[in-house]
Amino acid sequence: MAEIQNTENNYSASNIQVLEGLEAVRKRPAMYIGDISEKGLHHLVNETVDNSIDEAMAGYCTNIEVTINEDESITVQDNGRGIPVDMHAKLHKSALEVVMTVLHAGGKFDKGSYKVSGGLHGVGVSCVNALSSRMKSQVFRDGKIYQQEYEKGKPLYPVKVVGETDKRGTRQQFWPDPTVFTTTHYQWDIIARRMRELAFLNAGIRITLRDMRPDEEGKTREEVFHAKDGLKEFVRYVDRHRTHLFDDVIYLKTEKQGIPIEVAVMYNTDYSENIHSYVNNINTIEGGTHLTGFRAALTRT
Repeated sequence: MAEIQNTENNYSASNIQVLEGLEAVRKRPAMYIGDISEKGLHHLVNETVDNSIDEAMAGYCTNIEVTINEDESITVQDNGRGIPVDMHAKLHKSALEVVMTVLHAGGKFDKGSYKVSGGLHGVGVSCVNALSSRMKSQVFRDGKIYQQEYEKGKPLYPVKVVGETDKRGTRQQFWPDPTVFTTTHYQWDIIARRMRELAFLNAGIRITLRDMRPDEEGKTREEVFHAKDGLKEFVRYVDRHRTHLFDDVIYLKTEKQGIPIEVAVMYNTDYSENIHSYVNNINTIEGGTHLTGFRAALTRT
């Protein structure tokens, strides 16, 4: 009994821990990315690509290139506006450093920056940074190449100009931390599936996926995902092995109470439904009010 008493009496302010910066992510990675096995590893790619997709949805980006490098690092490059690099008034450091090293920092909270965005609410790319043994950010803006590198989420130097360019956009390269993940080997199929999905969900955008790791024959591979008709093509792709009642895709794109809605439907000879729902590019596998509403409206109609 005396021992318990002692512990209670010793519980003071010194027992209260505050995790600084990205320490929380490194301490409990699964809380942020789901798990530390293959699923979490591939989630890093999705979070990085989601930033480029947000730029595409805002109308500023048309090309995204995703590369699995020979050393199992990942490079994601887009032709968007580029992460801002000017000084952040409140934190007195480059906005790029803020985005990369501070949790819940990003453009999606400011109503004017992104109307629609997906991902972990300003946690995404800083999480990727925290869980990478190394990460290198480059921003192509105003004719210059800005760069900053990190180790386990900590910047190695302030943002600096490393060259000139006529490109614009952001290039992120990261090396997942083998001390965090149970595997650091990327699967082509898992990444390709998500990139294909994103290309279907964002009509007109071009996503190029490359694997620079040579196979048994010493070959590398590349695939381009691009859907001019977006959701219409998605439904045809999902339904490709079934017999259609008629060849047309029923397609609606509209806005109700300020919320954009897009629906594509095909009828086939099967008796079971095959329904995929997404909100802001995120697959809502649990369903939700959007799905319930759609089902009710379809039945009523």
